[in-house]
Amino acid sequence: MKLNIHEITCDILVVGGGGGGIRAALAARGQDDQTSIYLATKGKLGQSGVTALACSDRMAFHATLPHTEPLCEDSWFYHARDIYEIGGRVSDANLAAILAANACEAFEYLLKLGVPFVTCDGKTDQFVTDGSHYARACYTGPYTAVHIEQALVEEFKRNNIGLLENCSIIELISDNEGIRGAIGLLESRQGEELLVVNASSVIMASGGGGLIYADNVFPRGNSGSGAILAYRAGAELVNMEFIQFGIASVKTRLNCSGSMMRAFPRFVNDQGREFISDYLPEGIDPSDLPGLIFRKGATWPVSYEHDTRIIDIAVYKERKNGRKVYLDYSKNPRGFTYQQVESALKERYRGEIKNEISLQEREESPLKRLQEINPDSVSWLEKHGIDITSGEMVEVAVCAQHFQGGIKINDRGETAVRGLYAVGECAGGQHGANRPGGNALLDGQVFGKITGAQAALRAKQTEARAISKSEVDIILEKVDDLYKSRGLTASEYLSRLQKIMSSCAGVVRTAEGLKEGLVLLEELRQMPFEMDSSGLVQAVELPAMTTLAEVVLRSAQLRDESRGPHLRFTCPTDNTPLPRRDPQWQRYIVIKEISGQAELEPREPVKQFE
Repeated sequence: MKLNIHEITCDILVVGGGGGGIRAALAARGQDDQTSIYLATKGKLGQSGVTALACSDRMAFHATLPHTEPLCEDSWFYHARDIYEIGGRVSDANLAAILAANACEAFEYLLKLGVPFVTCDGKTDQFVTDGSHYARACYTGPYTAVHIEQALVEEFKRNNIGLLENCSIIELISDNEGIRGAIGLLESRQGEELLVVNASSVIMASGGGGLIYADNVFPRGNSGSGAILAYRAGAELVNMEFIQFGIASVKTRLNCSGSMMRAFPRFVNDQGREFISDYLPEGIDPSDLPGLIFRKGATWPVSYEHDTRIIDIAVYKERKNGRKVYLDYSKNPRGFTYQQVESALKERYRGEIKNEISLQEREESPLKRLQEINPDSVSWLEKHGIDITSGEMVEVAVCAQHFQGGIKINDRGETAVRGLYAVGECAGGQHGANRPGGNALLDGQVFGKITGAQAALRAKQTEARAISKSEVDIILEKVDDLYKSRGLTASEYLSRLQKIMSSCAGVVRTAEGLKEGLVLLEELRQMPFEMDSSGLVQAVELPAMTTLAEVVLRSAQLRDESRGPHLRFTCPTDNTPLPRRDPQWQRYIVIKEISGQAELEPREPVKQFE
């Protein structure tokens, strides 16, 4: 098939239309109104990608504000320390400091754009989330990310920035002098075109790679190919074994955190049986389960550092054993009474009451309690096709939710390739094994501003160099090859890839399973495939997704301990993961492509806060 070629030349190409990408484009424009900037996004701006579509019980933007505890001049330092410590000391402390120190400014920028953050007594309301010591999580409600995206899109429209919608970047072009641009597929009224972008700087803001897992909460386009394009262009990757998983609705992809757990629901399988006690490790009594379920609300992503991982492990294993899993709000868990809940949890519960009910009603069911502390979540589920008020249950799975690692960056958002920057979920080094809830939205705003400004400065010093016809022809040949009849369809190939990753590199990881995963992945890589109804872009991205799966598997194989969401077990039947190995594994794994092969190197992260 012959594709028309469309060529443009600009100073800066931003790849990705989420919060980080838009903020980067705006920052670049703020540096110089003469700089030529284009933003490429896979779908429609503001209607595609994680920031535009994300939703959870109460989504947060993590920030240290003037009234944030501990109410001292350097309160931001405690935020930075939390990022580094919660991350398991496998991130760069200087990047944590940058995030924390610039959080207030990033928040105020969004506030100025009109993001409707909730206030209480005239101050922005904040709550504690995911292991943080102080309340820093600002929010608008379930749609915090959506509100941020909408405000940024409106500001984007007010600036002179080129927009390439329905555009998927499929190759980065670089040489010894740095980045030279990118090649993409552009959907237009005339059909698909090959887009050639000559650019002196490229900012990757392409998000994570949730689609390599069967169970995930990512939008359809999040293949993770952007990180691999950078890797193939000479950039380093870091912390690729750390992928956050959390319990989410299979039907709606709603992250079932916060009050969804603090209402004390039942976890049942498709036989109506409460099953979590079947997977309890030694030393845990079934009477501890209500407290674990409640605390899961504030420790939603699975993490070795929180004993609530017991719930994720149980849900994962139950589904792997072929049974569906549900949250049931119609009945109390076996033997549960609200009166017997420990006082500290009751106090936390009372702090969330929106529509107070009687103690007798509170004892009746999880539904009554959820209606008391978060009636909006009940309405949201009904609006999206799950009516829990009539007894309908919420089918859940432990879903891939966020990539902690990605393209390794320094304090200017630069990668190992001159002129190539990374921001947001596709970037790595700023977060370790875990991160405070809400820090992902913060990350995109802080490093979006930094990378945009840096790229604009480079534009004043470096002219774009043209991508050659021979380089374009290589890509055309690869695309044309996908139209040939093969054994597997692209959808079949992706399904096999997802099965390998979900089975071998999901919540439960073992040495034998990771080894098997690499063998199966190599066998899959040798299988030819053809484009099908899933579209040309998915077919083109499959080799990059396979490479992404490989670096995840190999990083997880090398790290023979548990840390954050990376849970290593001696064997699949164990319910207790291997322990953390400190200080031996307070290192991150850096991956670089050398002669077509992935080379892994454990390194000491930056340990000094700046």
